Amino acid sequence: MRNSRRAGKPAGRKPEKQGLTGLFTKGKNIPTTAQQTLPYREMYRDGVCRVADRYYTKTIEYEDINYQLAQSEDQAAIFDGWSACLNYFDSSLPFQLSFLNHRSRPGSRYSVNIPMQDDDYNSVRCEYVEMLENQIAKSNNGIVRTKLLTFGVNVDDLPTARARLERVEADICGNFKKLGVKCRSLSGLERLELLHSQLHPSGQEKLKFAWSDLAKTGLSTKDFIAPTSFTFSKDGKTFRIGEYSGAVSFLQILAPELTDRMLAEFLEMDSNLMVNFHIQSIDQMKAIKLVKSKVTDINRMKIEEQKKAVRAGYDMDIIPSDLNTYGGEAKRLLEDLQSRNERMFLVTALFLNTAETKQELENVVFQTAGIAQKYNCALKRLDYQQELGLMSCLPLAMNLVPIKRALTTTSTAIFVPFTTQE
Repeated sequence: MRNSRRAGKPAGRKPEKQGLTGLFTKGKNIPTTAQQTLPYREMYRDGVCRVADRYYTKTIEYEDINYQLAQSEDQAAIFDGWSACLNYFDSSLPFQLSFLNHRSRPGSRYSVNIPMQDDDYNSVRCEYVEMLENQIAKSNNGIVRTKLLTFGVNVDDLPTARARLERVEADICGNFKKLGVKCRSLSGLERLELLHSQLHPSGQEKLKFAWSDLAKTGLSTKDFIAPTSFTFSKDGKTFRIGEYSGAVSFLQILAPELTDRMLAEFLEMDSNLMVNFHIQSIDQMKAIKLVKSKVTDINRMKIEEQKKAVRAGYDMDIIPSDLNTYGGEAKRLLEDLQSRNERMFLVTALFLNTAETKQELENVVFQTAGIAQKYNCALKRLDYQQELGLMSCLPLAMNLVPIKRALTTTSTAIFVPFTTQE
């Protein structure tokens, strides 16, 4: 626990907190500052980030398309295309889907498609564009919605990482293009601005940074984006960054069937919310072997129950209903993996709510949990794991929360990341 005294510490010395860098270096360097807590090593100008010794990531920002308003046939086509996008990621390519609802972001602007012309009315066009942008901002209550895909590779050095990340980026952008989705890769400065805006939820502070500042000051990029402090509550349920309170929860998927409306309803909330899906593909042969072993275990349990029934003198066909249910589900899952072009994914769904006061925070967390409950899922607070959850919500494709749910391609794709194009 955070406030417990560690053995070997001198009496009267404030115990050091166990930060996140220790997770990467196995306790060699225990962080004592907010900068050291941020779970990455270096950010480069081209947008490549070295998160750990052999782990490099890159982020793509993509725009929305009309999915919720499309006809059923078009929705089915988009869903199939998105499933194909997911199947592209193999076990060596972990990735993170991030959905950000926030009050503002440095440099972010709504684009209104009214091009300037060679005439005397450009001043009128400029005024009209400004009016439209203001009206759009008011209609969203000042909420800016950003959608990101961050992916990573495990390689030995930076040149290899750059080459491999560029190839993966080209493939992902090609898959998005087939869906009619516009996307672009974020530069290093844009990724720093994004991290800065997440670590300063008020949106009032802008990042003041230039790459030349690193050589002049001897500081790292973390020094420019880190908040003044992280304060994690003693009850392990909330934290504070600056003047804002926050809480991280995970989505416990209980529903036997999911709907594509759930994620869209979360993103329609008028509050500071970050939804993150950490997705790791399992090697196809390992997934099939795992499911086969589960089918074998269930069959063995059925035989044991039948033997008990014969010894007790009643009908051997009467076995616990759970075994029949799980046996049927496991066989269907095995069939999907073997003959229906399905893959197996390990998914961690994290929700980060922030608000100015603790009472307002509890209200928005309650509202978020209500949406999850509506779709027969549960939103559980990450008790005493708020620091790990907060760092896992940063778009670095680094998942530090060991809570995962196995889903097939179709089940994962039901969280369609597209709603309505503004």
